[in-house]
Amino acid sequence: MGRPKSNHVQINISIPIEWKTQLENLARIYSVEEGETITFLDLMRRDIQEKYQLGEKNE
Repeated sequence: MGRPKSNHVQINISIPIEWKTQLENLARIYSVEEGETITFLDLMRRDIQEKYQLGEKNE
């Protein structure tokens, strides 16, 4: 049986190391505030979604 189809695509980007460090620090803060693990990639996804008013995950 093959892998299930997904509506997601993986991309690779390059960001300055300073941005990554700052995003990781923010992710730690959000993780504590929200009581769940949040990664810097989660923050990037959220912000892109909000900035460009993209649909929800399940749409």
